[in-house]
Amino acid sequence: MTHDRQDVNHPDHAQPKHQETEAEKKERKNHADENQDHALEETFPASDPVSPFVPAKAPD
Repeated sequence: MTHDRQDVNHPDHAQPKHQETEAEKKERKNHADENQDHALEETFPASDPVSPFVPAKAPD
């Protein structure tokens, strides 16, 4: 099972068995970028504008 690389407290987190090569690093980053792009497309379609955050007014 995989987990977030940043989650160093995860039970499956351990030192890598070998040093990551540049090709492996590039592939890992491309995969992460593709996943993020897909998630953004699913969450924020281009036809839907993103509204700015407007905080609620404090009650009187």
